[in-house]
Amino acid sequence: MAASLVLPNVPSYRSESSADLSDPATRRRLSPAAVKGFLAIMEKWSLRDPEARELLGGMSTGSFYALKKEPRTLDQDRLTRISLIVGIFKALNILYSPKLADAWVKLPNSNPIFRGLTPVAYMIQRGQPGMLSVRQLLDARRGGQ
Repeated sequence: MAASLVLPNVPSYRSESSADLSDPATRRRLSPAAVKGFLAIMEKWSLRDPEARELLGGMSTGSFYALKKEPRTLDQDRLTRISLIVGIFKALNILYSPKLADAWVKLPNSNPIFRGLTPVAYMIQRGQPGMLSVRQLLDARRGGQ
């Protein structure tokens, strides 16, 4: 259960703390839903398995197919990567129509942070820091909500 923080002089603001991904029980609990959500997003974005494996940090083909068949407990790095992907997916669907939101990661983008790459190529190349940059960019575009 997430802890809530009540801030003084701000009557109705409550902040949920993030899950402790260093805790094995938390990772066991979150992993099945994380894998299911990740795979659904990969399908929506029309990404192939090699791209999905790279977004997960370079997972081997055999491990990836085993994960697709029967989700297992993920490590902290992979859960963090999936969390960033879910946040990116959510932000895109707030900002754009479903069709554009699903296509955006594969479209050319003139934003200087991408350095001429598509957003997905940038995230694959830069790993977690790249995913975080994309998430922050999209959150800023939607007003940080």
